[in-house]
Amino acid sequence: MKGYMNKVDPKRLIIMVLGNVFLGMGISIFKLSGLGNDPFSGMVMALADSSGIAYANFIILVNLVLFVIEYITGKKFIGAGTFVNAILLGYIATFFHSTWLNLLGEPQLLWQRVIIVAIGVVVCSFGVSMYQKSDVGISPYDSLSLIMKKNFPKISYFWHRIFTDALCALICFLAGGIIGLGTLVSVFGLGPIIHFFDVNFTEKLLAKKGPKANNDSLPIT
Repeated sequence: MKGYMNKVDPKRLIIMVLGNVFLGMGISIFKLSGLGNDPFSGMVMALADSSGIAYANFIILVNLVLFVIEYITGKKFIGAGTFVNAILLGYIATFFHSTWLNLLGEPQLLWQRVIIVAIGVVVCSFGVSMYQKSDVGISPYDSLSLIMKKNFPKISYFWHRIFTDALCALICFLAGGIIGLGTLVSVFGLGPIIHFFDVNFTEKLLAKKGPKANNDSLPIT
């Protein structure tokens, strides 16, 4: 881990942190819409509500369990981004959600909620692009589908991710959480927008001039 951190470009660390800030903001916007979050966030929110534990604290407990799996079966995916995402994302989302409620209140009309979902899609995609493309570690949950792909290479990554997301959505539903437009858009609609930001923003932001441009960080995939 020490050797890994020594090779990480500080610029990538900053981009990763900013990515998690935007990701947390996007999660809070989805929650504000009342039409469902991404499956993992929705599951954690539903379980947190059922247990009476604050979402920001409960997600750390869930990530701790998932981190054990990541540490045992996918150490190469662990980095600074793993810990920033696992520990701080819940607090970032909670902060922004409280801010939106204080400034805007809860949306009352369906068209308002749909617009909020659309905004959440863009903000989440922007955050995911920055956080993942920085290549300095991924969250325990995001590592699951990559670990599954490594162990079952004949099955595409897409189906591994669909499986983990579907399982989270099922648990969310059983725990009384919201499965709605935001959930469906998160599962099937984020990919193309994330790719758009990858190509048109994040990769250009990460690009460096000079011969060392491709040797400053360790890949996580």
